[in-house]
Amino acid sequence: MSLDDWILALHVLSAFAFIGALVLFWILIVAVRRTDQPDVTVGMEPVARIGNIATGIGATGTLVFGIWLAISKDEYQVWDGWVLGALVLWAIAMETGRRTGIEYTNAMNKAQELRAAGQTGASAELWAMNRTPTGVLMQTATSVAALLILIDMIWKPGA
Repeated sequence: MSLDDWILALHVLSAFAFIGALVLFWILIVAVRRTDQPDVTVGMEPVARIGNIATGIGATGTLVFGIWLAISKDEYQVWDGWVLGALVLWAIAMETGRRTGIEYTNAMNKAQELRAAGQTGASAELWAMNRTPTGVLMQTATSVAALLILIDMIWKPGA
């Protein structure tokens, strides 16, 4: 196997990590929408941490190894339209994903605050925060950007 083959394999593995994290966050979003209990909401935090790690590894790996491949392989250039399109979509996915995280971190912080105050029962405010429409919208935008990146990587329009 050549170095380029290894870099491609790491690029694809990074993409799997990113998509896996995206799916994990969708599962958490569906799960948290069903609760108004601080303890249940806080109980999802360790899983969210795993998703954050996978997102970081996947996002960084796809970017670094993807640019490396575009530089390394003679048939591709970093300024090719499909590569630039992927970079723009990557930036969009990162920003919308960050905004998704902010929305659900606010709910997690509220749940921790309620629990620290001794309130373990239902909370209408936590219920509303766990069902944030902005969070769902941002997660949807992240998913669409990731899907468009995948389409771009497979068909390489203009290459």
